[in-house]
Amino acid sequence: MARMQKIQTLNAISKRGLARLPETYVVGNDVADPDAILVRSQDMHAMSIAASVLAIGRAGAGTNNIPVMLMSARGMPVFNAPGANANAVKELVIAGMLLGARNLASAIAFVASLEGDAESLHKQVEAGKKAFVGHELPGRTLGVVGLGAIGSMVADAAIRLGMNVIGYDPEITVDAAWRLPSQVKKAASVEDLVKHCDFISLHTPLVAATKDLINADRVKLMRKGCVLLNFARDGIVNEQAVLDGLNDHKLHAYICDFPSNLLKQHPRFVALPHLGASTEEAEENCAIMVADQLVDYLEHGNIQNAVNFPNINLPRESAYRLAIANANVPNMLGQISTSLAAAGLNIHNMVNKSRGEMAFTLVDVDAAVPNLVITQLSGIEGVLRVRYIPSN
Repeated sequence: MARMQKIQTLNAISKRGLARLPETYVVGNDVADPDAILVRSQDMHAMSIAASVLAIGRAGAGTNNIPVMLMSARGMPVFNAPGANANAVKELVIAGMLLGARNLASAIAFVASLEGDAESLHKQVEAGKKAFVGHELPGRTLGVVGLGAIGSMVADAAIRLGMNVIGYDPEITVDAAWRLPSQVKKAASVEDLVKHCDFISLHTPLVAATKDLINADRVKLMRKGCVLLNFARDGIVNEQAVLDGLNDHKLHAYICDFPSNLLKQHPRFVALPHLGASTEEAEENCAIMVADQLVDYLEHGNIQNAVNFPNINLPRESAYRLAIANANVPNMLGQISTSLAAAGLNIHNMVNKSRGEMAFTLVDVDAAVPNLVITQLSGIEGVLRVRYIPSN
């Protein structure tokens, strides 16, 4: 039977996701001293996060609402659900391409402005529809910046619609490369990509390197009449550069998921109210994925899809396990092994993985671990957190 854990929920989490938590868990918004937190969109940067918290699970992909660096310093993984909302976002990107290609937003606004009887409406429609002539997608070229779970699905959908696809991702993973359709042509850079596309879809996280990824210089390189799609993060597009591009007719349209005061009056700017993952299916998928990851971490110390720690998995072969979050520094395993040997504890199995400055170590030993040993391990320079996780 799973041990009792306390999970605090900061937003409404899908019931199907919560159902993945063991019945022994206490779950609720007002849980005191929680072992873990489940969150969707609530901003946690100004929160006081209890010392009892061992992990945070974000039921979605982005973690900008979570103080990840602070949690890393506390030896706490922050989980997310990459790919769980990919189909929902992909469908919205395809809808965005159609909005841009067929001038649907301005056409809908035109129809909404019509007045008069049936005959008058018919005449106005026939006279006005020529202003909204668009083009079809087959044969057009889509550029995809960021080829993770969402980007690769967008590329595949576009190919199925008869489009040509160019992709760029300097940090593409092996798994993502396997998912990517073979028809996708590789761009050498963002500059190389934007010069050759009728549509550009952005699928990168917002980090220092991607802030203003689309800027004035890159807008100037775009094909005249390009449609820019952003269903990733608003900060990766410089709004003034886009506004200038729209006014210069370099950009035909900017379709995104992020309303903007600067752009909202422009007739060829279409913003949706952050609907990318707003489907029942996506919310359920995200909650299920992150709930499963939290349980595996709390019960066994295994990590899958943490944004700040490496993936690590050690099948249990012993009832006595230590999970150690540590800085990625030399001789860490040696010091851990020495401390355990000095206490007469035989290491049954051990695995260590690193990711940048962070590392994680799982150790199974053949006997119960005394509190004194846990204290000694916690005192090693570079060790951030030690958890003792005996099986039931």
